[in-house]
Amino acid sequence: MQEVTIEAVPLDRLASLLEEERAARLGDYAERARVLLSGRTVWNVNATTAGGGVAEMLPALLAYCRGAGIEARWLALDGSADFFRLTKRLHNHLHGSNGDGGQVGDDQRAIYEGVLADNLAALAAIVRPGDIVVLHDPQAVGLAAGMREVGAHVVWRCHIGRDTTNVHTDAAWNFLRPYVELSEATIFSRREYAPDWLSEDRLWVIPPSLDPFSTKNRELLRPDVEATLRVAGIVPTRDSRGSAGFVRRDGSLGTVRRHTDLFASGGGLPPDARIVLQVSRWDRLKDMAGVLAGIAGHLSSLPDDVHLVLVGPDTSGVSDDPEGAEVLAECLTIWREQPSAGQRRLHLCTLPMDDIDENAHLVNALQRYAAVVVQKSLAEGFGLTVTEPMWKARPVIASKVGGIQDQITDGESGLLLDDPRDLAAFAALVLEVTQDHYLAERLGAAAKERVRKRFLGDRHLIQYVQLFERLLAD
Repeated sequence: MQEVTIEAVPLDRLASLLEEERAARLGDYAERARVLLSGRTVWNVNATTAGGGVAEMLPALLAYCRGAGIEARWLALDGSADFFRLTKRLHNHLHGSNGDGGQVGDDQRAIYEGVLADNLAALAAIVRPGDIVVLHDPQAVGLAAGMREVGAHVVWRCHIGRDTTNVHTDAAWNFLRPYVELSEATIFSRREYAPDWLSEDRLWVIPPSLDPFSTKNRELLRPDVEATLRVAGIVPTRDSRGSAGFVRRDGSLGTVRRHTDLFASGGGLPPDARIVLQVSRWDRLKDMAGVLAGIAGHLSSLPDDVHLVLVGPDTSGVSDDPEGAEVLAECLTIWREQPSAGQRRLHLCTLPMDDIDENAHLVNALQRYAAVVVQKSLAEGFGLTVTEPMWKARPVIASKVGGIQDQITDGESGLLLDDPRDLAAFAALVLEVTQDHYLAERLGAAAKERVRKRFLGDRHLIQYVQLFERLLAD
């Protein structure tokens, strides 16, 4: 297993964004947590240290925990290619998708338990009786039995799900149920995601949150946004006053490197292009191919200066997502089928993963530079790639699926696409926002305020304290 070092961050930083009463409530709960968890460690175990929403959220949440005087630590699993292929299949199944079409039976259970047995040995050597272990998603829930035997309290946090069941969700829950039932508490982003056999007294609904001070979300001046994109080789912006420097998670300073190979297709962007942006993993459920096909098929109706930019990670840098390279290849095939005039307005960009902080800074700059941000997912547990641009006051168009429905109020803080497979309706929403500057400004301003009210870390942390109080009182 790999441990990620987390430095303490004082809660005062988060409290500076809150009203006085809300900041005081956060302080009260921090004191309750210090007393409650004195002498205990809160362990978080997930699949990977980079890529995906869990790896985005944990650094901030645990840094604030440590700043509040709570011993909180983060470990990532070691796994084989077969293990991550299986857990990706379970991920897709829980979203109601067939994924790669593979099985989730006894043979796969042997692979799953075999990998986790090796991880359990390392974890059991450091977890003490009375500690709290939070296991994230299907990859880690199989550790529940071993952690209970050690004497730890076990919580399973499921970040994915689907509002209604089908044969694929049923198959996934049949596989996971023996492990899930050994958890003392379970957390879902929406009540609808929980299986009907799960006891209500062990069920908690805690939506994710955003850290405004992370490298990906901290405030950037427009000249710095432009300098970042110019130095990185993404947009040849004309303003030379800004800086391409950024603050890393550990507080040290970094500088964007010059890159010449970020575009898999479409080449660099014109300096005056208005960007329609989707930032996601190369995951079929994020429907990057559908976004590309939808814009490509309606380019003639969009203003001439509008360009699509699909941004995902370098697929070699995400260990727990074996389908990423396949999805990128499918997008490249669609791009090659377009006429040359269309190809020049359609861009596939892969960001390096060898420097996670630089990656986050590049995403921050891209989201702030974009005219419109879209998230046309076919399924979504909760979209941090929706919350992030909302915080940056960008107009967001997203599918009316899963947790996105809780993030955006349609017509007020963004626009929701009723059917994510309706490419004509998707293109029409993009046209509406790119033609109406007032609408874009109004949606963006309301989006930022909605995130400030509902999706910052104080609410998230307080809900965890409430859960731990119940857990330790039983």
